[in-house]
Amino acid sequence: MDYFVYILQSAKDGSFYIGYSENPSSRLEKHNRPHSGYTGRKQPWKIVYTEQFDSKAEAQKREQYIKKMKSKDFILKLINGSSAG
Repeated sequence: MDYFVYILQSAKDGSFYIGYSENPSSRLEKHNRPHSGYTGRKQPWKIVYTEQFDSKAEAQKREQYIKKMKSKDFILKLINGSSAG
């Protein structure tokens, strides 16, 4: 089964959310449902980037790497297709 790392962008304030899932579209629907928490406060979200992996472990590793970068520039390079890690 394939897994995906995805990056969401908030239409409310332009912030990003990084996660992984077997189904990013389904996950996006959950993020956009009414709920408390980070993604609930910044709705609506849209998917701006995905990467596909063969295993959950690979997707989790990549998600943690992107989060560890703590760089808006790094995320924007990924989204815009520039070489970034």
